[in-house]
Amino acid sequence: MRSIGEMARASGLGVSALRFYDRAGVLVPARVDPASGYRWYAPEQLDEARLLARLRRAGMPLADIRLVLAGWSGTDTDLVRTLLQAHLRRLERGLAEARGEFSTLRALLDHREKPMTASPATGTVRLSLPAPALAAALDAVRFAVGRDPELPMLGAVLFDVGGDALHVVATDRYRMAVARLEDVAHGGSREQILVPAPLVDAMRALLGGDESARFTVEGDQVTLEAGGRQASGPRLAHDFPDYRRLVRLPSGRRVVVEVPALRQALRNGPVRVAEEPEPGRSARDVSVLATADDGTVIVCGGGAPDIDADGAGDADGPGDVAGAGHHVGVDREFLLEALAAADRDRLVLEFGPAATAPLAIRRADDEGTFSLLMPVRLDD
Repeated sequence: MRSIGEMARASGLGVSALRFYDRAGVLVPARVDPASGYRWYAPEQLDEARLLARLRRAGMPLADIRLVLAGWSGTDTDLVRTLLQAHLRRLERGLAEARGEFSTLRALLDHREKPMTASPATGTVRLSLPAPALAAALDAVRFAVGRDPELPMLGAVLFDVGGDALHVVATDRYRMAVARLEDVAHGGSREQILVPAPLVDAMRALLGGDESARFTVEGDQVTLEAGGRQASGPRLAHDFPDYRRLVRLPSGRRVVVEVPALRQALRNGPVRVAEEPEPGRSARDVSVLATADDGTVIVCGGGAPDIDADGAGDADGPGDVAGAGHHVGVDREFLLEALAAADRDRLVLEFGPAATAPLAIRRADDEGTFSLLMPVRLDD
């Protein structure tokens, strides 16, 4: 017999995924300890779990997976072969339709005027910034920098200078972080400089003191000087998404949370499984957050409501908690990183009017510095 952890390591399915498939009746453990609730799997269930993992990676709907598993070990394989072939045809048809839409979009892009979202390589910027403030801004957004080599413009931090403010922005599609520095005394027209992550890290390493830092852009070269040292390198010749459109959120509900309590609830609380992990990403643990009428934030999952005095707890789910209102599913590790980057013991979580809206993490003392987490679609 294998424990759930051993089954997860051997099959490629996460522990939270195995728990979900148990609840869904797709892969039920051979034995569940009545006292502890521990799940135990029989040796022959490993092949089923590996088959299940393959079918989910192929994007097969859960209803079809049930039938495939039911017929896999039988002597008549016609049903299984028919289901596999039908799913393959769906994938091929969907790919053909997507290719057609993408071809149309490329044609539209070729025939429309491309907006200027980045400053030209000949732009010049000279700023004098407090080193601690710039360090704090970089710390607030660095966690959201992308790592996809096919999207190099997201593997960087945007320095958006306009008027008397500098906005520092990063996004990897699944999360976005923005920090604002006031009174930068730029004086010129708006400039956008895209600085690759390695150079950003080199800049951050210089910002250890209380002195001023000089941020300079001349042509395609970006330089930061601080404490008698400097970091310099080329800017990226890419456009960055118009983040100002992305941060316009529908009004929702704001709840003040005590970060230590919420962090503990997230780490110890239940998780769920994303129904369709994004391409190129493995299944991640998803925490479901819900608001309650008494001003608490509840981490939802399997278990009885247990809301502590510090404003964070866990419960069965939004539908099972008396007074539960807005709710959203988010990647648990992403949320923990956002809480750490916000660097406050008390933060404001802003829930959208629906579970499809991003979750905003805001500082109560600084409206210009915040992060957004894209919601995750849930199985149940």
